[in-house]
Amino acid sequence: MRVIILAAVFLASASPALAASQSVFLTAPDDPRAISVKGVGDGRADDTDAVQHAIDAARDKTGHGVVFLPSGRYRLSRSILVPPGVRVFGVGATRPVFVLGPSTPGFQKGVGTMIVFTGGDQYSVGEVPVPVPTVVGAKEAVRDANSGTFYSALSNVDIEIGAGNPAAAGVRFRMAQHAFLSHMDFRLGAGFAGVYQAGNIMEDVHFHGGRYGIVTEKTSPAWQFTLLDSTFDGQSDAAIREHEVDLTLVNVTISDTPVGIEVDRGYSDSLWGKNVRFENVSKAAVVISNEDTVFTQVGFENAVASNTPVFARFRDSGKTVVGKGRHYRVASFTYGLTLPGQGQMGEYKTQAEINALPASPAVMAPAIRPLPPVSAWTNVKTLGVKGDGETDDTAALQAAIDSHRVLYLPIGFYKITDTLRLRPDTVMLGLHPAVTQLVLPDNNPRHAGVGAVGPMIATPRSGDNILAGIGLFTGRINPRASALLWRSGATSQVTDVKIMGGGGTPTMDGKPLGAAQARSGDPVADGRWDAQYPSIWVTDGGGGTFANVWSPNTFASAGFYISDTDTPGHIYEVSVEHHVRNEFVLDNVQNWEFLAPQTEQEVGDGPDTVSLEIRNSRNILFANYHGYRVTRSYHPAKTAVKLFNSSDIRFRNVHINAESGIALCGASGCGTYLRASKYPFENALIDETQQVETREREFAVLNIPAKPQPTAAASPPMKIKTLASGFWSISGATVGADGTLYFVEKRFQRIYRWTTARGLEVVRDHSLDPVNLAIDRSGKLLVLSSFGPEGTVYSIDPDGPKDALTTIAATPAAARPTATTLLPVSWWNNGEFKDQYDSSTDKFTTLAEMFARDAGAPKPKEYVSPDGSLVLPAFRVWEQGPSDHVGWRWSDILQTHGLIGAAPGERVFVTNESEGKTYSGKIGPGGALTELKVFANRGGESVAVDGQGQVFVANGQIFKYAADGQSTGRIDLPERPLQLIFGGPDRRTLFVLTHNALYAVTP
Repeated sequence: MRVIILAAVFLASASPALAASQSVFLTAPDDPRAISVKGVGDGRADDTDAVQHAIDAARDKTGHGVVFLPSGRYRLSRSILVPPGVRVFGVGATRPVFVLGPSTPGFQKGVGTMIVFTGGDQYSVGEVPVPVPTVVGAKEAVRDANSGTFYSALSNVDIEIGAGNPAAAGVRFRMAQHAFLSHMDFRLGAGFAGVYQAGNIMEDVHFHGGRYGIVTEKTSPAWQFTLLDSTFDGQSDAAIREHEVDLTLVNVTISDTPVGIEVDRGYSDSLWGKNVRFENVSKAAVVISNEDTVFTQVGFENAVASNTPVFARFRDSGKTVVGKGRHYRVASFTYGLTLPGQGQMGEYKTQAEINALPASPAVMAPAIRPLPPVSAWTNVKTLGVKGDGETDDTAALQAAIDSHRVLYLPIGFYKITDTLRLRPDTVMLGLHPAVTQLVLPDNNPRHAGVGAVGPMIATPRSGDNILAGIGLFTGRINPRASALLWRSGATSQVTDVKIMGGGGTPTMDGKPLGAAQARSGDPVADGRWDAQYPSIWVTDGGGGTFANVWSPNTFASAGFYISDTDTPGHIYEVSVEHHVRNEFVLDNVQNWEFLAPQTEQEVGDGPDTVSLEIRNSRNILFANYHGYRVTRSYHPAKTAVKLFNSSDIRFRNVHINAESGIALCGASGCGTYLRASKYPFENALIDETQQVETREREFAVLNIPAKPQPTAAASPPMKIKTLASGFWSISGATVGADGTLYFVEKRFQRIYRWTTARGLEVVRDHSLDPVNLAIDRSGKLLVLSSFGPEGTVYSIDPDGPKDALTTIAATPAAARPTATTLLPVSWWNNGEFKDQYDSSTDKFTTLAEMFARDAGAPKPKEYVSPDGSLVLPAFRVWEQGPSDHVGWRWSDILQTHGLIGAAPGERVFVTNESEGKTYSGKIGPGGALTELKVFANRGGESVAVDGQGQVFVANGQIFKYAADGQSTGRIDLPERPLQLIFGGPDRRTLFVLTHNALYAVTP
């Protein structure tokens, strides 16, 4: 009796919400390769070691594994560390619970997380750049999950936080693709949060109590985070507190809390909600920060509210969007940069359609259908299927499909040589797609030569199929192969499916993906890239729901191809990457929505790739869409999206970017930093039918109607002349005392000169990696080169001997009041992937504070021109990869499109691309940029100032501002401007450098 009473006391102290959660795995699936936790599970004994031991033992030689946690209450006394690629599933008649007992040491101050998902050494830097600060009880530094952390998961396990743990959070989950939390209840009591740092996707998770349900910054790869079919209730501060996480909500209910979703002070987010409910939310359903900033993009469709007087509150201005009555529906709400039409620049707008309701409507059906119970699963290995990577399992698998509705594939490689044809009701399931794969052998006869598509899996028209938890690999050389030909209907579903062939691909034969490559010198032919049918092909009336799907197979011509269907389709957190021509393609498609689709182009396979191509299609929604090119990109790319004969396309919350986190260590220590590339897509969208370019790359609203709106003319008119063209990409310009322009074409290591008298000239073209230029008072060029671990600085006489140069060593910084200090004209300082939360102030360090901190830091060393007139501070340079000539280098001074200069104490203008703002600041000692002030809420690649104090900002077009910051017009160019600099004999010519051409703009 005493034991029962003590248990009841403990349960009461743990949480006010004690209803038992329904287990979704009533029995453990049959898989001999899974590891089961051998703990006590009574809620009193310390099971930390038992749980950790099972998780550590689960990883196989490929780095993946499955753990089963039986029903029970597992008390933890320190953080559990889940390595990359390990999935933990609760199994049993009752859902197991991880329990944090009352006043557990280590969970009273700061933030301590019970379950920490960790990462690998993504860039082989050895040291841990930024140890996870929320680990409790670890003996060594712990590496955070990162953009190379895939497949990890926790499912059907609850979290309970006992009293006296105000700093406790349940799970740290800063993941990349194919990771998830699902079927979990977080009973938080007075704890800090259920999830601290989120990533990828969560489904059917429910947060009860706590200060917050979720608190999170950006995900590790800076991609979207999607939350499906989940609830929040009883949080004391807010259900969700977040920034920059690109939050996508589908079928989420928030109730009995002061604030629904709070975007942190000084931060933006791309927030999109579909079918979100707010009930008894007293202060505001959503709090929006950082108004009039391109990265603030907020939208809802079909939200409903009850007893929620204010739908949206703007933190900075105090403006509100109020509801209508006790119950109301928000049919649509958008805030952010709103484009009036294609080819036009945006304005900040709030748009809301809100209608009163007589009563609160019924809760929507789940976005994700539940899987059949484990008792209905048929293990294919009991039907003669081997899954050993050697036996041809085609016939046995087809026989299993023909005779059983629900098929379960335990871990294994299932070799097939022909199409598996599903019945209309077939359900095919696995638990881990990295190590549960259907695989075509290379050079399979059925898929050789030229011919019609040969899919690995084909579904029937209007089928009600479910595919979940498996990987599909079409092999390296199989020209007629496609992984999945999907004709199933509107209720069908594909979840947790990986198309193998890209990152994180264990192979059946144990050989690397490139094992079958030739060596012709053609990278496409060598790798057999772009040589198969699309990986996922939805056609012939196909539709349904696709969630947490990853399709990065470079061997395929596209990752996700949809054609000839008007059956509704839903895309939730789908990542399509690393294809040579196209990622997503739509052709003759209607009635689809894409929520949180993400694409990525790598440096080798993606220089010419289009992220999204839409042909002959109507009634399509894209929301929280990311079109990303990696930082290492060296090749200009015209557009992320191409349209052909398509209309009624709605874009909401668009993010076209090229920055990436890099985990690096150098002489000054370790850090994980976000850096921008010079080669994002030039345009967000080109309508090939209408021949219109949309230059804005960050915006909240763009509608593509049947007839485009006329483009607003720039004002006032200016004279624009093309001086030279045919370049790869030019920047790094400087102007001499006589107005002569010098600039760099880095791809071909050329330094050019342009004058009215002689036109374009090549000054140097030696292999010296020039990046940025400046000219000293003696007329010599100071050249910043990307060669060497720290970069190299040298001086040349543009009219002197071609074989002469003077290298300049970095020396200690010193006061040089008569010299001109050089600084980057464009900066990117955004989130160094270390936690920015300060529990003592309950605030996050803002982007503006980061910029002021980093730009305002004096540099201990500097490079001085031979005549002493120029000073280039020695900015920190980070390397990714090997420390030799092939390693990539990043620094503010290398990544910028050009340099600006002024004497100490003078005020200059710079643009901070990570905020989308232009600043002014004063040059201080050691190249510090101090007294920063926001000048304009538009920032881009470059900024220049004329002799009258007018400021010109390059951001898709050229925006003009008076000296007081008032907008005075816009200059429209034939292509996107990159660097602006005034020169010419009278210094009144605005030289504009682009990827392809050099322009002159004159009054």
